[in-house]
Amino acid sequence: MTVGRALVSVSDKAGLEEFAGGLAALGVEIVSTGGTAAALRELGIAVVPVDEVTGHAEIMGGRVKTLHPRVHGGILARPGHEGDAEDMRQSGIEPIDLVVVNLYPFEETAARRGATEDEIVEQIDIGGPALIRAAAKNFARVGVVTAPDQYVAVLAELRDGGGLSMELRRRLAEAAFRRTAAYDAAIAGYFAETHDEFPEGLLLSFEKQTELSYGENPHQRAAYYAERGARRHLLSRTEKLHGKELSFNNLYDLDAGLALLSEFEVPACVIIKHNNPCGAAVAGDVGTAYVRARDCDPVSAYGGVVVVNRPVDAALGEMLAGTFVEVLCAPDYEDAAMAALTVKPNTRILRKRERRRRNPGERDLRRVVGGLLVQDRDAESEDRSGMTVVTKRAPTESEWGDLQFAWRVAKHVKSNAIVIARGLATVGVGAGQMSRVDSVRLAIEKAQSPVAGGALASDAFFPFADGPEAAIAAGVTAIVQPGGSIRDDEVFDAADEADVAMVVTGRRHFRH
Repeated sequence: MTVGRALVSVSDKAGLEEFAGGLAALGVEIVSTGGTAAALRELGIAVVPVDEVTGHAEIMGGRVKTLHPRVHGGILARPGHEGDAEDMRQSGIEPIDLVVVNLYPFEETAARRGATEDEIVEQIDIGGPALIRAAAKNFARVGVVTAPDQYVAVLAELRDGGGLSMELRRRLAEAAFRRTAAYDAAIAGYFAETHDEFPEGLLLSFEKQTELSYGENPHQRAAYYAERGARRHLLSRTEKLHGKELSFNNLYDLDAGLALLSEFEVPACVIIKHNNPCGAAVAGDVGTAYVRARDCDPVSAYGGVVVVNRPVDAALGEMLAGTFVEVLCAPDYEDAAMAALTVKPNTRILRKRERRRRNPGERDLRRVVGGLLVQDRDAESEDRSGMTVVTKRAPTESEWGDLQFAWRVAKHVKSNAIVIARGLATVGVGAGQMSRVDSVRLAIEKAQSPVAGGALASDAFFPFADGPEAAIAAGVTAIVQPGGSIRDDEVFDAADEADVAMVVTGRRHFRH
């Protein structure tokens, strides 16, 4: 398919000079619209204004300019179709062989803090999607370019043989329909955010960010996609400074670590293994937090994902270099820390400078066979003011601190979840057991330091008194749990008999 005439109308001007200049050098006539036409003239590239083609000036501030039979007829005319050819002759329509359009930046505007609704709505492109869909539908004759990263391939084919191959046109058409679908999904999503209901239809659009080395297992292929228009995503403002390529499991665990780390403002460290925290701590400095998190379960911490919320200094870098870390994520690194850490070629070192808050209204999606389970994110953590003491003895100030810390960690542990903490660090973690008392026993058994004097958090109520009794026998002195069991009185009585403080939150935090 040869290209004699191209319509170019782009919001993103990246690469425009080289691409449009390349088209002009090949003798392609360029038809263009307002802002793009002006930019091309400034670059010294000959352009035919679209109003010369349509015979009608652009109106309504540019809202109406390409919606005209001489534009869409030139795009949609079928090759070898006598009826279409006759219509073109009678209406004075010239063919358009290449459509180069990228859309108004709706997603970027909607994600911008402080953008007004008028500003957002004005970025809903009308003519652009119509041009793209028309060209993609007629890929048998027309090429459609929707992103600057396609310019090189298109120019290469035009320079090589003077035309675009059917293979490339099909690929470009696929990308075009994917782009307009994503654009419409972003617009629908914006309007859905204006109310708090679950919409009748859920339109999701994700863009591939990177190929991954493999999936959960080496025989599974994998990639990471980010939601289009999201204010932030897992790897936004994140730079890989060193190490092997990231895997599916690396990112899954990184997400869990960052979610738990976001619970704390003070220096904190979280160590994740198989999507569960095997250690977490807060302290006066991040190095101390790391040591205390690691010491909760040193065996499990080996080969884990380590996430901290303060820069890594030389001392912490040396400590981390002395063990096996799959992924290390921090806001920054001192030069001496990097020197120590990069001795090991495989450690994936990430610098994350994302400070924006989570996307408002973001929901939790779980894939099931043939569908999705959709729920609100479990984004809240109860504080002390929302907890009720249900025993004769109230927690001491030290116990209150450990209870609140353990409660925040338990929310991020796979259910049934039990977390024992002392001194604002995890001592024992029991995760993913089918019975709650087994999670209590596991947390006690895994503890590497004495449980005595510790505080215990349970992500859901105790159905029987056996769980608290096992913890109390190990020396736990304070317990936090949601309450709500039909045997609550038995559970409270067991705590009272041992002079153990117990508080209830009224809300559970299952994580399956």
